Amino acid sequence: MIEPHAPAPPGVPPSWTSPARLPVRPGTGRFLVLACVFVCAACGLVYELELVAFASYLMGDSVTQASVVLSVMVFAMGIGSLGAKRLRCHAAAGFVAVEAALALVGGCSAMALYAVFAWTAGWGGAWAAGPRCLLVAFSLAIGLLIGAEVPLLMELIQRIRRQDAGGAVADLFAADYVGALVGGLAFPFLLLPFLGQLTGALLTGTVNVVAGAALVLGLFRRDLGRRARRLLLCAGLVVLGVLACAAALAGDFERAARHAVYGGDVRVAVRTGVQEIVLAGGTRGRPLDLFLDGRLRVGGRDERRYHEALVHPALTGPHARVLILGGGDGLAAREVLRHRDVHRVDLVEPDPGLVELARHDPGLAALNAHAFADRRVHVTTADALAWLRGGRGRAYDVVIADLPDPGITASAKLYSQEFYGLARRALAPHGRLVVHAGPVTTRPRAYWTVAATLRAAGYGVSPYRVAGHDSGFTAGPDRSAGASRAPHDWGFLLAAPGRTPPPLRLGAWRPGTLTQDRLAEAARAADRTRIDGLRASTLVRPRY
Repeated sequence: MIEPHAPAPPGVPPSWTSPARLPVRPGTGRFLVLACVFVCAACGLVYELELVAFASYLMGDSVTQASVVLSVMVFAMGIGSLGAKRLRCHAAAGFVAVEAALALVGGCSAMALYAVFAWTAGWGGAWAAGPRCLLVAFSLAIGLLIGAEVPLLMELIQRIRRQDAGGAVADLFAADYVGALVGGLAFPFLLLPFLGQLTGALLTGTVNVVAGAALVLGLFRRDLGRRARRLLLCAGLVVLGVLACAAALAGDFERAARHAVYGGDVRVAVRTGVQEIVLAGGTRGRPLDLFLDGRLRVGGRDERRYHEALVHPALTGPHARVLILGGGDGLAAREVLRHRDVHRVDLVEPDPGLVELARHDPGLAALNAHAFADRRVHVTTADALAWLRGGRGRAYDVVIADLPDPGITASAKLYSQEFYGLARRALAPHGRLVVHAGPVTTRPRAYWTVAATLRAAGYGVSPYRVAGHDSGFTAGPDRSAGASRAPHDWGFLLAAPGRTPPPLRLGAWRPGTLTQDRLAEAARAADRTRIDGLRASTLVRPRY
């Protein structure tokens, strides 16, 4: 007598792998399964990129955040593939359940991360790492569910028509990789600019659950009992309802979260083709704060201190022709135009949307003293590195690099040896280059790396730094990195072609803001610091 649960003889497939009863021809069925693989792969990559973008936007240090998200997700995908082996006997039902869970978790991940960061990032204490822990949790959950898709889809495709394992894997992976390509391109070029991060993630979740449910309930419905079909249909409808409600509330939610992050004075929040721009305050006597991709770029209390320190030490020599790289807010140009003997200012800014705001927004235009209305200012919309490569052949007396901090991955090329070599080609023999190189106190390694890069590009370098207000700033996503608790300063590097460091002279500009005592105190404070064996005494004490 044969045992009822005896294993099948060798070579005999399990009963659940018998050919499926399909409402269409097998060839059409395989095409539909591969189309679902394509859609699921595209959605999965969108979830990955969404987490990377949100983590970089909210927490900074995009290299670290991308490494954490991608490594955790790849690890989780392997665990998910192993776990899916237990669902092979119920491949159709398991696949719908996985897609519903993935759509819910992936679609709501951006909104959940934004909510936790906006309303709890300032708690500190044991919850200081809360947003990062949530990021890892979402990466792990999404990776587990994405990893479970492939074994289940492989089982479904084999149910239609038995095929050698190599051929089935090749077909499935081809559809998977092409779908990943489409998802990877759709995220930056379609979803992000036209829908935004929150709505884009919710739409991706909707597509995900519809594709999974339609495949199983339409093609493999005979594998499911009536009760299972009803349960899966109800689960899919519940997920769609949650995503639809979240999409309907996304606008109000984003406004509330933005006010929680940036404060209650937010006047402008726009996403250009380059970045998200947020303006807070700037009217009725309130200080203006400018945020670019979540990072405080202009702080109302400190902006004059920063821009005077950036511009005026470089303009103590000849300065008839000035090139500003970046500076689309017009504030560096304002300081340059205070010198009446400046004949021409060329400003190269990659984001025309920022320049338009600087021209027309009442708060920002008043702050930059309507610099773009001056006939001496000529604006070019271009990437600074590409513009320098064009070799315009103009010899500038001063080049001002008013760029984002060097710790941001997107701006790394603007702190490279090639960039400084091209800038040197644009300088006159007596010209000077000034670079904002980030805070010395909180990121000394980045600061001195920029100094070493300038020397490698053939410049003599005079480092200096200027302190901001002791309270720092409390608004904006940078607070998660502890910026509000860290000493607030700006590090600059004044450079000139050749081996001789250019002299640091203040001149007659704004003595109440940038004084000899402040610079000397900064030099003495830096002299007490050792950084990677390089003494900060290379900070040249200003000569007046």
